[in-house]
Amino acid sequence: MSKNDADSIKKERNKTIRWVITIFLVTIFVSGTISFVSDVIMEASTIWVAFLILLVIVLLGIIFDIIGVAVTSADEKPFHSMAARKVSGAQEAIHLLRNAERVSSICNDVVGDICGVVSGSASATIAAQIMVKMEFSGLAVVSLIMSAIVAGLTVGGKAVGKTFAINSCTDIVTAVSKVIYSLKQIPDFLKKKKR
Repeated sequence: MSKNDADSIKKERNKTIRWVITIFLVTIFVSGTISFVSDVIMEASTIWVAFLILLVIVLLGIIFDIIGVAVTSADEKPFHSMAARKVSGAQEAIHLLRNAERVSSICNDVVGDICGVVSGSASATIAAQIMVKMEFSGLAVVSLIMSAIVAGLTVGGKAVGKTFAINSCTDIVTAVSKVIYSLKQIPDFLKKKKR
């Protein structure tokens, strides 16, 4: 093994370690923030609003799962053609596809798992609200029903989402890349507005 090969392996390993540490810290921060905010909002809400928040959390997990699968399934070639024609978002799409492993990790693992944990916590909060407001004493039954509903919605939604993501991967990556492109334009827009 040459010195260049050894250096290359070492750089790749250091890059991977930095990525794992970054994902670990981001996950802790995002999970803590989302859990705290959802708990505060849900405890101050009615049961129906709490249900709506729970559905939004589950839907968010499904949407990011779809994005993660689409990015790993899509082909780069159509986006090179779009980039040659200067289509907005094409460069962002290429960047997403060239970093598919990391994008998938963020979408499927970080956001997906956080939504799973937070939806579990949210369902427990709703179960407690149901018991208090309806003076029902079967905590285990209510918790079991809530957990089953959340699991069913999450697993069923992701199953449908994966099929959709694989069949429409190019369209999904195009839509996501256009959103990213638009978000990148916000600082320039704000600078122009200040002038």
